[in-house]
Amino acid sequence: MSSHRRFATKGRTLEHLRGSLQSARIAPLARISQAQWRRGAQSWAAQIERELGPPPWIVRSSCAREDSAHASHAGEFLSIPNVLGEALVRAVDDVFASYGPCQADDEVLIQPMLHGVVRAGVAFSHDPGTCAPYRIINWTEGPDTSAATAGRPVRTWQQAAHSRRTTPPGLAGVIALLDELLAYFDGAPLDCEFAQTSDTDGEILWLLQVRPLILPRPPETAERQAGRLHQIEAKVARGMQPHPFLMGNRTVYGVMPDWNPAEIIGIRPKPLALSLYRDLVTDAIWAYQRHNYGYRNLRSFPLMQPLFGLPYIDVRLSFNSFIPADLDEPLASRLVDHYIERLLAEPALHDKVEFEIVYSCYTLDLPQRMKRLAEAGFSPREREQLAASLRRLTNRIVHPQDGLWRADAAKLDVLQRRRESLFGSTADPLERVYWLLEDAKRYGTLPFAGLARAGFIAIQMLRSLVGVGVFSRADYDAFLASVSTVSGQLARDRGTLDRTTFLARYGHLRPGTYDILSPRYDEAPDLYFDWNRSSGAAASAAPPYSITLPQMRELVKLLESHELEADPVGLLEFLQAGIELREQAKFAFTRNLSDALALVARIGEQHGFTPEDMAYCDISAIKELHVAALDPVAVLRHSIEQGRERHAETLAVALPPVIAEPADVWAFEWPASAPNFITQKQVTAPVTDCSELQRLAGRIVCIPNADPGFDWLFAYPIAGLVTAWGGSNSHMAIRAGELGLPAVIGAGEALYRCWAGAQRLHLDCAGHRVEVLA
Repeated sequence: MSSHRRFATKGRTLEHLRGSLQSARIAPLARISQAQWRRGAQSWAAQIERELGPPPWIVRSSCAREDSAHASHAGEFLSIPNVLGEALVRAVDDVFASYGPCQADDEVLIQPMLHGVVRAGVAFSHDPGTCAPYRIINWTEGPDTSAATAGRPVRTWQQAAHSRRTTPPGLAGVIALLDELLAYFDGAPLDCEFAQTSDTDGEILWLLQVRPLILPRPPETAERQAGRLHQIEAKVARGMQPHPFLMGNRTVYGVMPDWNPAEIIGIRPKPLALSLYRDLVTDAIWAYQRHNYGYRNLRSFPLMQPLFGLPYIDVRLSFNSFIPADLDEPLASRLVDHYIERLLAEPALHDKVEFEIVYSCYTLDLPQRMKRLAEAGFSPREREQLAASLRRLTNRIVHPQDGLWRADAAKLDVLQRRRESLFGSTADPLERVYWLLEDAKRYGTLPFAGLARAGFIAIQMLRSLVGVGVFSRADYDAFLASVSTVSGQLARDRGTLDRTTFLARYGHLRPGTYDILSPRYDEAPDLYFDWNRSSGAAASAAPPYSITLPQMRELVKLLESHELEADPVGLLEFLQAGIELREQAKFAFTRNLSDALALVARIGEQHGFTPEDMAYCDISAIKELHVAALDPVAVLRHSIEQGRERHAETLAVALPPVIAEPADVWAFEWPASAPNFITQKQVTAPVTDCSELQRLAGRIVCIPNADPGFDWLFAYPIAGLVTAWGGSNSHMAIRAGELGLPAVIGAGEALYRCWAGAQRLHLDCAGHRVEVLA
């Protein structure tokens, strides 16, 4: 690289580019070193006005420590916009002062303020997260050039280097600018700040800054990226075709619908976690449960279909599985197509499909909710046919004596007995892992899936009581607060039980339920709990909810008119049991899973592999060692090596939360999400993550996933909760409702990054609003 094509200070780099840049303009500039400024500030101020024209100007940092190949120091030093003539000297002094001790080549950059700015932002030649050559543009419409760098919500466009997809209007020039800068700097990763102004001749693109982009590892080539994306595109294109055994003309892929893998295992799980989730839930168990509860038979269809390791749900499969088995096929097929069209029209609903899109159970407000079907052209006869089918299905599930959920609840006792018997036997670690997981499916995740369905119906029915006016929103919150879940009991027990007894009961929990590298509570108790202080959350259980006599009378009428077989007492028992047993089932099967993970770690250590190594091992390798006579070191090494190679590919892929068409794998705008606001409360508090126990009290805690293993957080008096992933019926949503804790569940990646990076937030759950205060 020639000397003039190396990155220098902000001002010098822009000066070198001014004479050669074709895709954008660079505003006139003046550079002043501190030595020059000290020799004659007033004369320099007069010269600047002669060279740059009248104010306002922007006085920008151009420190030698900025924008180096080792550290960017982005935002560390001062820049002052809208400086008028008499304020110039003070502004330059203030910018130099922000450097601290100055070096000989430190300088200040002064340019005219741009007028008529219609769009501004920052652009990257490579994705800092994946180190892959994705062109990323963060921008806002309007004159604020600082929003994209200040952590406020912005729009984001991302496209692969060899993407053939049309770039949105207004951004094509920014892509061309990135390509020209990459060529100028011999392919060195970079990021730049830009603005676009509008005048009578159209829009003009301005380069405000360019600097090296520091990546944690060398970037991969555009050709390697393209080869991988071609394979993903082909897989998605196959899935978009009609299928002989499925209804619906096409599909959509998402990381949050149905069994929401982004919430449970994350969007880039390691191979062991991914294979366990497939084995325990998404390969077969999910479909068996749906069929058992009266929905269509989707057995032999894997629900989750990883795209180079990123876990996506086949949404057409999911929507097929929510169709009652006795509904005639022409109507069922139209419904699936309608559901998919609705999700395509409103992709922000991807984590709310069961509440906002699909009709999967009968509720007291179903006739009102079905108005959307009428608007979509479904006839009164078709709507009544669907309602009758949902009524029959729901009655079988919630029946006071014979409800399907009761048989599933009984299986949890079988799971515990078999687990105790297994650990009381002489079975070796391989055999124990095998049977812990087999039992976890048959007596754990299968009944959990059924009880989770019952829990969903309970929440849906509870919402409908509000919808038809039997309950107020305060009644809804009071009912949820009265529910006694395992999680609530954990928080109370933390304040009353001694350490040994507490860990004996809850020690198997871990924040990453499927992650072998996530320590169990009993493996690292000091990581999760401060045993020297009593728990601020150890309050007594909320009193039982009592329905009033007028509410009881109204509910009797409604149940009779809707031909639902439960009486008010039986319905309320179901609502409570559905929510409580879902959490109890999860608690039970995760004990088997957590013990299996501990044994997998031990098996690895016996053969010279660390837990970090075993995180890349597919669970099928462990099962194969149980059933076959093989060299364990060779089998494990092969699986680990293959897992590492595959996960390296996973880390290089970025895909949207919802894939609506094959071209989405090449380029997409990160969608605006619709977070789930829990409770009607407000809170203003500092923000923290969960890494430091002493910082939790009185703060809004931000965690990526709504995993039940994070229940230990509720042993601290936190002020609020924000998660990147999670639905309105997720574990953390229910837990926050039970505690009356203001929470924003499932903010989505873009909003989560913004809010988690803030210092102070205001959560207004009733107003569905989050405000960054600092």
